[in-house]
Amino acid sequence: MGYHTSAPLPRARSAAALLGALLLSACGGGVHYRAVSDVPVRVGRPYVVRGATYVPAADPAYDRLGYASWYGPESGSQTANGERFRPDGISAAHTTLPLPSYVEVTALETGRVIVVRVNDRGPFTRNGRLIDLSRGAARLLGVHQTGVAPVRIRVVNPSEADRRRLREGQAASPRPSVSGRALADLRAQLAQAGPGSAVFAP
Repeated sequence: MGYHTSAPLPRARSAAALLGALLLSACGGGVHYRAVSDVPVRVGRPYVVRGATYVPAADPAYDRLGYASWYGPESGSQTANGERFRPDGISAAHTTLPLPSYVEVTALETGRVIVVRVNDRGPFTRNGRLIDLSRGAARLLGVHQTGVAPVRIRVVNPSEADRRRLREGQAASPRPSVSGRALADLRAQLAQAGPGSAVFAP
């Protein structure tokens, strides 16, 4: 998939549509947003988008190399777990991780590392894209100028202070960047998998 220089990739309507019928107000058709909270954690049932079946599951050892894209207000106002979507918050969408989950995202081109809160479903593609970042997360990671960026994604368990910051739409505590041989090794592993592929990280 090509790179964009100034705009996010078009994104399929998030799986929030799957919850829409349950979250519509009985009077007036208004949307009821779920309060931003880490409980309960929702895994969800298998679902189908564009002919592909996705099976949500908890995976504390999740650690992958692949690609991230980012999305803004065009994705809609509600996330898959019912919360209000904040484009400038530090959040993300993933097809199968529980909602919410916390993941560490490393940009393989710069070594910059951030933690994001996963509260939405997507991206629904088959070209190695593992995660859709909010606009705020893409800017923090330094990949907002491109449509797609190579990344490492792994599930983490941040401190309660960082969880609170992310729930409030703010950045978690800074994490050390990855550099040198470690970053080069990660890029090499992803390159060996071929364009548009995703692989297990070491």
